[in-house]
Amino acid sequence: MVSVFETDDHQHLRKAVRAFALAEVAPRVARMESTQAVDVETSALIARQGWIGVTIPKVYGGMGAGHLAKTIVNEELARVSGAAAAIAQASQLGVAKILHFGTEQQKQQWLPPIAAGKCLPTIATTEEGSGGHVLGMRATARRDGDHYILNGRKQYVGNSHVGHVHGVIVRTSDSDTRPSKSLSAFLVRADLPGVRLIPHQPAMGLHGFSFGDIVFENVRVPICDRIGEEGDGLDVAYSSSVLYGRPNLTAVSLGIHQAIVDSTVEFVTTRVRYGAPLADLPTIKHKIGQMQHRLLTARVAAYHAVHLLDHGEPCDGELMSAKYGNVEAAMDSARTAMEIHAAAGLRTDREAQRYYRDAACIYAPAGTGDIQLLRLAEVALGDEHGPQWSVRFAHLTALNPATPQPKLQEPAA
Repeated sequence: MVSVFETDDHQHLRKAVRAFALAEVAPRVARMESTQAVDVETSALIARQGWIGVTIPKVYGGMGAGHLAKTIVNEELARVSGAAAAIAQASQLGVAKILHFGTEQQKQQWLPPIAAGKCLPTIATTEEGSGGHVLGMRATARRDGDHYILNGRKQYVGNSHVGHVHGVIVRTSDSDTRPSKSLSAFLVRADLPGVRLIPHQPAMGLHGFSFGDIVFENVRVPICDRIGEEGDGLDVAYSSSVLYGRPNLTAVSLGIHQAIVDSTVEFVTTRVRYGAPLADLPTIKHKIGQMQHRLLTARVAAYHAVHLLDHGEPCDGELMSAKYGNVEAAMDSARTAMEIHAAAGLRTDREAQRYYRDAACIYAPAGTGDIQLLRLAEVALGDEHGPQWSVRFAHLTALNPATPQPKLQEPAA
């Protein structure tokens, strides 16, 4: 698999992540599936590879390798385990708020330990009563001297049960005249008094990954841990979602999709019917052709979008389109794979059913398909609200073409 978007260093990174995933993650998948518990060991093992810091500048100890490199990391992890890729991407998403809005002091404090795998960040935005409507959230922060007092509950927080610092978006104002300035963002350490985890509840897929609930009860957060200015919370949430959340989940979908095609091809070439492999049947070839078409199309969309992001080009629409297209394509191919496997695909010892469940879990985060289509319609109609996030933060997302790409290290032991 060679892409015009990739350099030799990208290819080396792909090989390193693939080797790690096969050697270290693959043997853990059966246990992750059977226990459905939060896999703390796998989370720590992935963090130690340094891949959470793939977009963190080298000056802070990160790889400084960009968003295509991040896509490759998540894609290759997802080919073996969607949960492992979800773990990586959730904390890569948690990095975004610090890179985009953090002070130099906050960057110096948090980015080096994150890059070293000693700290897993999260972002906590969604609430039960508001869902994807960020401005509908009810969690609050009240100023009290040189602290804020946080109260509320967040849902579907990626790496909720393994995260060390949560990026929490809460309401600091009830102004009706400037609702977009009613939210603020904070770095909340997981060990602060009043931070409470709701016991892990397994989802239908991505077993081993935690995306659960966190309760904040009179949590005192120093003002120095506010990200950006008071009122910047909506911008923190949206920029993180568009520039990190959507490409991250695109990559996870792409990796799962590749695994779906690989496993189904292996199945139809080894399963014999009517004295010949299933792959010889025209109806099966047609379905395999559909899956391969979806995969190739999805990969081009994914790589093209992050290639633009790495080069400082406007690409909000491409990022949204890639997320929508990759998720839909993976879900369609997962269903096709289940049809090909028929009853055999229903057994838990077959990977087809795991891929089917995992692919469905990527639909809602960073905006459902309906949200992506709504935003894409706004792009087509010229109804975009303000400058593109990829333009506003191009100085932070673009790789310097004059700077040689970092030599990517083999995974840590």
